[in-house]
Order: sequence, then structure tokens, then C-alpha cells
Amino acid sequence: MHLHKYEKIWLIFGIGSLLVFLSVIGVGAYYKGQQPPSCLTTIDPEKVDQTAPFDQPGVKQVGDNHYQVAIVMQAFAFTPNTIKVPKGATVDFVVTTKDVVHGFEIAGTNVNMMVEPGYVSTATKVFDKKGEYLILCNEYCGTGHHMMTAKVEVTD
Repeated sequence: MHLHKYEKIWLIFGIGSLLVFLSVIGVGAYYKGQQPPSCLTTIDPEKVDQTAPFDQPGVKQVGDNHYQVAIVMQAFAFTPNTIKVPKGATVDFVVTTKDVVHGFEIAGTNVNMMVEPGYVSTATKVFDKKGEYLILCNEYCGTGHHMMTAKVEVTD
């Protein structure tokens, strides 16, 4: 079989690109220990109210200008519904649900995750601007889905 010169060039380029891509992924996954985000923490959805930190949902200061917010999602509601944090603080959102799959999105930020029963989802955000940020459920969860909102108030 005879291949034209340009076919050989494109074939070598394609195979070379594939090898570079697989090498980068392999080095990142095995040597540097990188992995896709996953739900490593599980929780019994029937015992959310008895399991820390969800037994007392809300804002808790865990360090100097570092806060953890435990949020429980359930049938068209966020608990707590209003979260107040200072400007410039690092906020770790720890979220779970009692009933069905929900979405957790803070509008205007890159915080966006799917919250599944039996799993704990986490995201970290630093709020650099003062104001109110809307929290939405962006995964259809039933007839009252459109009313499922909460807010983050960032103060000075």
C-alpha cells in the first residue's frame, strides 16, 4: 500500500498528537495524583439531620477569614436560606440533599454542582465583591422547583 506524502504527514501528526495527549493525561493522573472531582464522602440520606455538619446547617468559622457553610437541600428549600459572609473570605460550601437530585448554582460565579442523595458535594469560593448572590437549584426537582432559591450576602 502506497501513501501520499501529505497523508503520511497528517497520519504522523495525528498519532503524535494522540500520544502527547495520552502522555499528559497519564502524567497528570498517575505522577501528580490529579483526578476528576468525585463524591468521595457519602451520607445516609435518611439520617442527614443527625449527621455533622448537617445537624446544625449554617455558617461556621473554621479559620482566619475562612468559613464553612453546611447546606441541606430538600423539597423546594435550602437550609439555611440566607448565608452571610464577609468580603474576601474563603467559603467552603458543603452540600447534601435528603430527597432527590438537586442542582446548586451561585449565579454570577463558577460554583455549580449536582447534589445527589447519599453524597456530600463541596465547592470553595472567595467572594471579592460586596453584594447579594442568588443560589439556584438548576436541576429540575419537581413542581416547586422554580421557587427553590436562597442567597449569599457578602458584607464588609
